[in-house]
Amino acid sequence: MCAAPLLHRMPQVLDRRLALDLAQITERCAVAAARLRGRGDEQAADLAAMSSCYRELNGTPVSGTVVIGEGVEGETEHLFVGETFGAGGDKVDLAVDALEGSTLCAKNMEGSISVLAMAEAGSLLKVPPVYMEKLAIGPGYPEGIVSLSRSPEENVRSLAEAKGVPTSEITALILDRPRHAPLIEAVRKTGAAIKLITDGDVAGIIHTTNPDESGVDIYLGLGGAAEGVLAAAALRCIGGQMQGRLVLDTEKKREQAKALGIRDGAKIYHLEEIVRGDCLVSATGVTDGALLKGVRFGRDVIETDTIVLRAATGTVRRITTEHRDFRKFRIEG
Repeated sequence: MCAAPLLHRMPQVLDRRLALDLAQITERCAVAAARLRGRGDEQAADLAAMSSCYRELNGTPVSGTVVIGEGVEGETEHLFVGETFGAGGDKVDLAVDALEGSTLCAKNMEGSISVLAMAEAGSLLKVPPVYMEKLAIGPGYPEGIVSLSRSPEENVRSLAEAKGVPTSEITALILDRPRHAPLIEAVRKTGAAIKLITDGDVAGIIHTTNPDESGVDIYLGLGGAAEGVLAAAALRCIGGQMQGRLVLDTEKKREQAKALGIRDGAKIYHLEEIVRGDCLVSATGVTDGALLKGVRFGRDVIETDTIVLRAATGTVRRITTEHRDFRKFRIEG
């Protein structure tokens, strides 16, 4: 996985020790959800991960606010947008998806993760519960070679030219949804390959940062706006380019956006506008996937696989943990 060049680093605001706190939280979320892998109950797996996340966050030495959460107040008991958490300390914003890919977990399919992003207060884009049109590529390319203002065909050809390869050697990652049929057709007309995923576009966008290993050069398509902010936080740490445009196709959605201070519903947001400052990201695998291994349950040990990213330094840490003290998983177990 490639790190962003040091010249793009920003001042360190968040205490680096918080990275380990986040890793421990996503580990616990992942274990809670993994106990319900393959049981066919998405809601139960979601609830297990969310409950674990909420409990652990309240012991974190920060004064935090959930900016990207599991829903709005009244729709979910915990981790709703605007909820505060923490044991006291620096003010931070949180983006959370305690179980990204709940369907994947329920069906024991590849790619389900638990992911958190913590950022300095006021630095995360606040978005309503709508779709976001997304475009992402990895680091190492000139700024502006791809844009949501251009067609998918133009973006694929421009990326291929910048990479120095024919379009037939470009692979685009797209969520397998009926709404993406025109997009898939357009990309295939260029000769590029397409990798379809059923869920998990946070991990999908992260895959663009290491095409040699993941086989993914570009991410295209509509997905949740909340997941777009989480993915942007990861790219803010690793490097790469991303753009997002909210889909505000009803009056209700436009009003929700206005309530969050969004005045231009057609605005194309660049990476630095989605996540403006220092941030930390932690993700732990729930089920096996190309990015992370899933939770392993042994007789005397639980093994987790976690990636921790830090924007201030561009650091990427891989943490494989063997948990022998099962008391910390008391609620899930």
